[in-house]
Amino acid sequence: MPTENALALARQKGLDLIEVSPTAVPPVCRISDYGRLKYEQSKKDKDARKKQKNWELKEVKLRPKIENHDYETKARMAERLLLDGGKVKVTIMFRGREITYTSFGKKLLDRMAVDMSPIAIVERDAKLEGKNMFMILAPRPVPSGPPKFTSMLHPEKVAAVTPEKSPEMPEQAAEPPEAPSQGVASSA
Repeated sequence: MPTENALALARQKGLDLIEVSPTAVPPVCRISDYGRLKYEQSKKDKDARKKQKNWELKEVKLRPKIENHDYETKARMAERLLLDGGKVKVTIMFRGREITYTSFGKKLLDRMAVDMSPIAIVERDAKLEGKNMFMILAPRPVPSGPPKFTSMLHPEKVAAVTPEKSPEMPEQAAEPPEAPSQGVASSA
């Protein structure tokens, strides 16, 4: 249909001529209400944004000469952030001459990855940028076990994350068999 005839038909019906596929030969158009089309498109876009999962990237900063208790505190924070559903960027900050010992930072990041392995996967391996070394951890869709550090302080959070035991095999209470009663001989 010639363009002039299509435009006249659209005006007759009080609608718009909308080009659907401009690259086709000949171009494909349809007669419709343009305002309604824009409204439906915005609704589709809004629904797509609702269904899209937004990831928050939180950061936990460490130093290469960190003590064990401080490491556990930072690891507990990383676990909490991962259990809340966000990604965690673990950063090792080197100062001064510490940059010559990047292997300590790499070992620390590897340790963090191993400690977080039940609840997280390594999304980006350890990488040195300037005076910082970092890696990114993302939460597992289904945790493979309980978190290592949170279980010490908050058992109720662990119960929510730990997979349930299968109901196929009920647990049986192991009771020790009773020994036959023997008379007690008293020595006089």
